[in-house]
This record gives sequence, structure tokens and C-alpha cells, in this order.
Amino acid sequence: MKIRDITTVLEKFAPPELQESYDNAGLIIGSPDTNVTGVLICLDISLAVIQEAKEKKCNLIISHHPPLFQAIKKINGKTLTEEIIIELIRANIAAYAVHTNLDNVQGGINEQLANLLALSNKSFIEPKPHLLKKLVTFCPTKEADKVRAAICKAGAGHIGNYDCCTFNINGQGTFRANENANPFVGKKNILHIEAEVRIETIFPAFLQQTIIESLLESHPYEEVAYDIYPLDNSGVLAGSGIIGTLPKDLSIIDFLKLLKKKLNSKGLRYCKGKTDSVRKVAICSGSGSFLINKALSLGADAFITADVKYHDFQAMENRILLIDAGHFETEIGVKDLLRVVLSEKFPNFALFVSSNEKNPVTYI
Repeated sequence: MKIRDITTVLEKFAPPELQESYDNAGLIIGSPDTNVTGVLICLDISLAVIQEAKEKKCNLIISHHPPLFQAIKKINGKTLTEEIIIELIRANIAAYAVHTNLDNVQGGINEQLANLLALSNKSFIEPKPHLLKKLVTFCPTKEADKVRAAICKAGAGHIGNYDCCTFNINGQGTFRANENANPFVGKKNILHIEAEVRIETIFPAFLQQTIIESLLESHPYEEVAYDIYPLDNSGVLAGSGIIGTLPKDLSIIDFLKLLKKKLNSKGLRYCKGKTDSVRKVAICSGSGSFLINKALSLGADAFITADVKYHDFQAMENRILLIDAGHFETEIGVKDLLRVVLSEKFPNFALFVSSNEKNPVTYI
């Protein structure tokens, strides 16, 4: 098994195209053609995690936070980041990060947190725009079923709880093959009229290459005609944060106790909201303060995130129960999430979850 076999599974679950513009997810160190001896999953790549990978004979580390996030001009070991890069290269260990693309995808870390609290009626706090496109193609009537099946299998035609969604119109196509052509139907230098089906379907923009490849492979024509249209529909493919509803109303103190227990947290920072109970909850793992006002506008009673500033608490007091549950605490579940994703595809492979990680923030 090669690194690309592992990363293909991860990128199908959390496409790199869904990462934020400032992010650096993907294969950061190493070659995709390297044979994998073992995989270690972690939140952060540290020197202790690298040592653990060596001890467990893992030559691929998959982390949530990229070990290289900002541009660097020198690698001489003067910073921790430089030390980590040097040690990874010295140990011949590849590094792959699944960061904000895992935050934004359906079934990602935010939905994992929502499930931890048993939230229902879940939706994205801020859906990502411009993620849908429309494919229109034309093929002989007798071949339409084959083409539809291929593009839908590749990821087209999914709308909510429905799949294989297409619209079809019968018509006539005309063409004339020249001397260099190898026509599927018709004869060279003679205008041909063929009964065709116009097939329309939508697809996620990040699957465009895969879907077009499936179209070309399944289509009988030597030259395949197709059009792609950008759509303004927001869809529900990806987004920032999750908002949902608790099974029942909880008092503020009971909700805080529940959250603290579920996250195995040693402390929560919060400001009181405008109500004495909580039912509608918004969540954004890691640094999600940019969604505070959006969560408020959606009617959330509480917003859970991390790295909240003093003035954010000040502005939200008596407006929304704003909770800083800790960056480590809200994201540490990513290890189990990635383990499940990979284990389903590679049940018998050497896959480890780091046991050497600890929260860099301590409490007294």
C-alpha cells in the first residue's frame, strides 16, 4: 500500500478543495508513491509524536493541524516547527494534514461534536457558497442508462436524501464525421441524425474531474459533447460550524456540566446568555469566534467554540451563552474520527492513534 492509497480515502471523505484559503491541508512532507509501513493519527505533530511513530514503525503521520502552516524561509532548527520538519525528514516519515476541510465537510469534526451532544435538526451555521455545478451532456438513447449510472456513481445527482437525480429530454443530434474520425454511429462524410437524450444533473464542484472522467469513460462517442454551468444554489454540501437542537431543554448549569463531561474538560470559560435554559446549540471546533454573530442571528441559545477573546465575551453577555471549551478539547475527537474513516477501508492495516499527545494548556 502506498501513501496515495491512504490519502485518496481521506480526500474522498474530506476533499482538499473544501479547506479555507489560508489553510495548508494535504501531503506536506513525503512522496505519494512511498510504501506505507504504518499510520499514526494525531491532533498535532510534535517531537513526542514523531518518536512514537518511530517506535511503532509508522512512516506516515496524519494530523489535524498542519505541521507547516505559514511560509518559512529557513530550516535550521531555531524554531519548533523547523525542528519538527528536520526530524520528520531525518526519520523518513511523511506528514499529511486534514484540517479545515475536515471542519467544513458533512460528517466532519463539528458534526461529531453535535452527535456527542445528541443534537437533532442539524445544519451548517454558514453553508459554503458556489459548491454546486450542473452537467449537461448528450448521448444515444440506448446508451443513456449506462452514462447516467456512471456519472451518478462518481458523485453526481445527489440532492439531500435522494441520489441518481437527473433530468432527461429526448431529441435529435446531428454531426458529420470527417476522414480522420472513427464514428460510433453514422458514416464518414455523411450528415448523420441520431436519436439522443439530453441528460442534466448537478454535482459538487470538487468532484468535477472525477465525474468528467466517468462521463468520458462510459460515453460511446469519440467526441463527447458536454456543458458545465456554475450554480448559485447554496446546497448543504459543506459549511462552517453546526447548529442543532438538544433532546430537551437544559438549565445553563446542567448544560455546562454535560458539555464538560462529554469533552472531558477541566474547565469552561463562558458568559451567561439571555435565557436560563438551553435548547438550540451552535458549535464550531477550534477557533470559531468568527461565527458568533451568525449563531446569534440563527437563534442559538448557546455557542460552543474555543480561543474566545475577552471582548467577545463582553459583547455577547446576556445575548447568548458563549462557551470557550478549549481548542484541544473541541478537536481531540478528530483522532477517533480519522481512525473510523480509515479502518472502514483498511480494517487489517497497521493503524495507530497517538497516545503521546497532551493538552499544551494546563489548569490549576
